[in-house]
Amino acid sequence: MKKGFYNILKANFLISEDAYKNWRFIVFCTVLAIIMIASSHSAEKKVHQIARLNDEVRELRSEFVERRSDLMKIKMESTITQKMVEKGIGPSDTPPNKIRVIIKD
Repeated sequence: MKKGFYNILKANFLISEDAYKNWRFIVFCTVLAIIMIASSHSAEKKVHQIARLNDEVRELRSEFVERRSDLMKIKMESTITQKMVEKGIGPSDTPPNKIRVIIKD
């Protein structure tokens, strides 16, 4: 047991005659670790991008609701009448007449 532990500390498994198999396994594990790290970084980047886009969507949605309410206020008849009175144009006292055009062939 003591001899096996010293062999591991001295890295005899890397310089012995059958070390080729050990090196292949170590390189394989290293490549797998690099792929796993790259994959987790990619996933984290996508999570942050999704969070940023969700914040942007919420912001744009609130801006849309605000603009729509402003538009509804502007389109109200009382608002239009008030702005026209400021310019010197008032509502008509006489109701409009309907014009009928009769075409005879």
